[in-house]
Amino acid sequence: MERRLAAILIADVVGYSRLSQIDEEGTRARFQADQNDVFEPTIERHHGRLVKTMGDGLLVEFQSVVDALRCAVEVQQLKATQSAAALPEHRLEFRIGINLGDIIVEGEDIQGDGVNIADRIQAQAEPGGIAISGTTYDQVKSKIPVGFASLGEQRLKSIAEPIRVYRILLDPTAAGKTVKTRRRLPRRRLVAGIAAAVVLALVGAALWWQPWMPAKPPGPGERFAYPLPDRPSVAVLPFINVSGDTEHDHLAAGLTDDLITELSKVSGLFVIARHSVFAIQGSVGKIQDVAAELGVKYVLEGTLQRAGPRLRINVKLIDAVTGLSLWAERYDRQYADLFAVQDDVIGKIISALSVKLSARERDQLARIPTENLEAYDFYMRAEQEGFILRDVDTYRRTLSFYQKAIDLDPGFANAHAGIARVAVDVWRNDYNYLWSAAVARKIAYDAAGQALKLDPNNARAHTVLALLQWVDGRETEAKNSANMAVAMEPNDAEAAANLALILVHTGSSGQAITEMEKALRLDPSPASSFQLLAGIVFYTAGDDQRAISLIEPTLDSLPKVEPAREYLAAAYADQGNETKAAAETAKLLELFPESNLTYYGYLYDYWRDGDLQRHLAALRKAGIPEWPFGFTGSQADRLGEADLRNLIDGKSWTGKHKNGTDFTQYFDRAGNTAYRSANTNITGVVEVRGDSLCEKFDGYFLDRMVCGYVYRNTSGEQRDRPYVHVTPRALTFFSPTP
Repeated sequence: MERRLAAILIADVVGYSRLSQIDEEGTRARFQADQNDVFEPTIERHHGRLVKTMGDGLLVEFQSVVDALRCAVEVQQLKATQSAAALPEHRLEFRIGINLGDIIVEGEDIQGDGVNIADRIQAQAEPGGIAISGTTYDQVKSKIPVGFASLGEQRLKSIAEPIRVYRILLDPTAAGKTVKTRRRLPRRRLVAGIAAAVVLALVGAALWWQPWMPAKPPGPGERFAYPLPDRPSVAVLPFINVSGDTEHDHLAAGLTDDLITELSKVSGLFVIARHSVFAIQGSVGKIQDVAAELGVKYVLEGTLQRAGPRLRINVKLIDAVTGLSLWAERYDRQYADLFAVQDDVIGKIISALSVKLSARERDQLARIPTENLEAYDFYMRAEQEGFILRDVDTYRRTLSFYQKAIDLDPGFANAHAGIARVAVDVWRNDYNYLWSAAVARKIAYDAAGQALKLDPNNARAHTVLALLQWVDGRETEAKNSANMAVAMEPNDAEAAANLALILVHTGSSGQAITEMEKALRLDPSPASSFQLLAGIVFYTAGDDQRAISLIEPTLDSLPKVEPAREYLAAAYADQGNETKAAAETAKLLELFPESNLTYYGYLYDYWRDGDLQRHLAALRKAGIPEWPFGFTGSQADRLGEADLRNLIDGKSWTGKHKNGTDFTQYFDRAGNTAYRSANTNITGVVEVRGDSLCEKFDGYFLDRMVCGYVYRNTSGEQRDRPYVHVTPRALTFFSPTP
C-alpha cells in the first residue's frame, strides 16, 4: 500500500437523478459528451489524471494543487459558455470540490481522507461553482487570478474535524480578494437546525467523552504547498554568519550556494533552487513552515563563524515531517579545509537519505573547483553580487570579482562560466552601456568555451552556449547543449527553464511546458525575471492565461522592463481582451515610444516563422505601430533607388532623432558608414536594395542588415530638415551635405 500527498478534484452533476427521470438516455449522453469534450482535454492540459468516473461524477488526481484549481476554473468557464447556448432542459451543471491531502494508492485507484474531504467539499459548491479546502486555499490564494469567499469551518459528513471551506469567485473584479460570507439556510433547514441544536444541548454532556469520536489532526503531508517528489527532497537554508562581521556574509552565502549546486548534480535528489530559499529567509520561523512552503521533506540548516584562519561550521539535517534531526555535525577546521567540510556534509546527506550515486556523479562531486582559496573567495563575492543582475554597475563589480578569481587561478572553470553568464546577459540586454553586442557575444562564446575546455560537464557554460547557438540558428546544437546542462545538474532550475525556452521555439511545446513546470517546482518562489521567462514560455506555447498569471505579478518589481509589457500586451490581445491589451500597449509606448512591429520582427528573426508571425499579429492587434513613434510615410514621398544612392554617395547627414538626440552620419563611396552622437560612435556598412536603405553596425544585437526607408519630409516637423529616415530602431530628420 502506497501513501502520497496529492491534489484531488471531484466533480458531480447537479440534480442528476431528476434529469435522468426526465430523459435518462439524453442525460447520460450529455454527461459522456462533457466528459469527452470538456473534462478530459482540460485535465490533460493541466497535467491531471482522470482516475475514474463515479456514476454522475469524476475523480481526478493532480500533482499540483495550482493545476487542479486552474483546471476547475477552465472547466466551469467552458461549461458556462456551453450552457448559455443550450436549452434549459439540456444543461448539465457541475459542482467541483478540490482538496490537498493524503491519499492511499491501490493500483490505479485512490482513496483515503484526501479523497473523502474533496467529495464532501464539492457539495458545498454552488451549481456551476467550485469549493476548496483550507489546505488548498493556503497554497493557491496568491497564485491564480480568482476571488475567494470564506465559508468558515464546516462540519462535513464522516469527517471528524471541521474543515475550512472556500468558494471560488470567478468574477474578474473579485480577483485576489478573500471575503467572508454567511451561508443562509432555507427556512425548513433552519427550523430543523434549531431542533437539532436543542437535542444536542441535552445530550452534549454525554457525548464529549465518547471513544469512537477521537480528534484527528491533519496528516503532516496536508500542510505542504506541493505534493512531495518521488525522491528525497531537500532545501538548503541560507547559512547564518555568526562571526559578528558582515565581511564574512559572502562566505555563508557562498557555502549555501555551493551545497545547493553540488547537491543539484545528484539525480536521486530533489533540491530547491537558491533564489527560493533566500526569498523565504526571515519570513517563516519553524522548519516545518519552511518545508511546507517549499514542498520538501528535508531541510538543511547551519551557521558559519570565521575567526582569522579558523572556521566553525554547524550543520543539521532535519526531517520536517517528523521534526527529528537525522544528522548533525560541528566542524572546527582551518579555512583551508573548507572544501573538505563541504565534501563531508554532502557525503553525510547522501548517506542519511540512502541516495545512490552514478559513477559520473561521484566524479563530479569529487572535483575541487579550485586549489586557490583566495580565488574562491573572489568567486563567491561575484556570485553573491551578481546572482540577480540589476544594473551596469552590478555587472562591472561582478565581472571584476570573476576576473580576479581567474587571475589567481586561470584553470577555475566556474569563474569562466560566470563571466560567460554575465556576457550573454549583457549581449541580450545592456550592450549599449557596457559592451557592444559583438564584443559581448564574443566574450560569452570564448568564456563558455574556456569553461567547457576546463570542465566539460559545467552546466552553466552549456546553458550559455545553448542560448548563443539558438540565436545563431543552430537549433540542433542548442537543444543538445541545453539538454547537456540539465543532465549535468538535474535540479538546476535555470538550466531547466533555458531548455524550456529553446524547446518551445523549436517545435516541442509539450516538452517545453513539462520542463518549465519542473523549473517552477524547483524554484517555487522565483525571481521576477525568472517568472517573466516562465510567462514567455507559456505564451509561446499558446497558454495565454498561464502567461498572464505569471507576468502580471512581475510588473511591480519590473515596471520598466520592456519584454514584460510587450508579452503581456500580446497575451491580452491573443486572448481577446482588447481593453487590457490597449492599456498595456499605452504603457509600453509611454516607456518605450520607439517600440514598433518592424523592430520586433528584426529582433526575433531567428525564431521560427510561425512563432514570429503569431507574436507580431498579437502585437499588431494590441495596437503596436508598424514603425517607430507611429510613423507612416506616403508612398509618393518615399525615395527610390537612384535618389537613395545619390543621397549616400560621399555624403554626410546631420540631423536630430525624434527623441531629440543630435547626430551626424558619414557615407563614403565604398559603402562604409560612420555614425556619431553624444553617446555613440560606431562604424558599419551600408547598401541600397531597391527603395530600401540597409545598414549593419558592429554594435547591433544581431549581426544582420537592418533596412528602412527615406522620405521627403512633408510632415511639418523639423521643417529645416528635408528628409526623414525611418528604421526599425529609430526615426531621424536630416539634411545631406557633401
